[in-house]
Amino acid sequence: MPDWDDIRYFLEVARTHRASAAAARLGVEHTTVTRRIRHLEADLGQLLFDKSRSSGFTLTRSGQQLLAHAEQMETHLYNAQEQILGVSQSPAGHVRVAATEAFGSCIIAPLCAQFQSQYPDMTIDVLPVPRFVSLTRREADIAITIERPARGPYVTRKLIDYTLLLYGTQVCFDRYGPVNAEADLHHHRFISYVDELLFSDQLRYLEDILPFTKPVIKSTSVIAQYYSCLQGHGLAILPRFLAGQNPDLIPVLQDRIGITRSFWIYYHEELKRLKRIVMLSEHLCDIIGSNRLLVQGKVPVQQVQ
Repeated sequence: MPDWDDIRYFLEVARTHRASAAAARLGVEHTTVTRRIRHLEADLGQLLFDKSRSSGFTLTRSGQQLLAHAEQMETHLYNAQEQILGVSQSPAGHVRVAATEAFGSCIIAPLCAQFQSQYPDMTIDVLPVPRFVSLTRREADIAITIERPARGPYVTRKLIDYTLLLYGTQVCFDRYGPVNAEADLHHHRFISYVDELLFSDQLRYLEDILPFTKPVIKSTSVIAQYYSCLQGHGLAILPRFLAGQNPDLIPVLQDRIGITRSFWIYYHEELKRLKRIVMLSEHLCDIIGSNRLLVQGKVPVQQVQ
């Protein structure tokens, strides 16, 4: 009978494809990870990974078969843990939440901190990243994205719509001229994303509404775009929940230039019996859904209860 600890190491390697990455997530040395994998392969009499310098650890057919069962074992253990510890109504355990970079930093991180202060037996990781994460590889338990997942066994809910506007600073207007009409934009510099590195077509703002513009400053990070705009280097399309809280950022032609996008929150349906997952997800939905001024950048998170 394989050791559960070996299975746990197997799951992390299967999800990260690297012994070093799995070791970092498990808090051990990478040699411990490789030793555990060898031990599991010896117990099962099967090669579970093909290993190479370029692609790392790739599951063999036997490894793929084991992965499905190992993930079910993991879920059953989580469920058992919650049932055993569930004598109180207070959630306990660890949750990892991934969100888009700006929303994760400005909104989700403070709200998760508020939730954790109510439930001190919880620990929460917040990952504000400029990319999609994989729930299948357990990079996160809950994901908040700008696209609804097209397929997969997920519990999915629309979180909220949000608005983006074109922003500039007085320094920028003094340098390149005021903007009273769309024709005035031809005299200005623009800040945007790196086209070939976009993780979603939902981010093609300038191309959609101002196709004549040619950004002179590009970044994969909306936070970098925010600070570049704030320093007067150009105009940028930014979410209101980020830019609306800074009076130095002035909306431009907001009656004509505006974009609406949506946030979606979802988690794997195997986790729907876990109290900590469901309660945190519902907490975020309730708070954000009932405080739309928060997403408009008119109310700071600290004022939301």
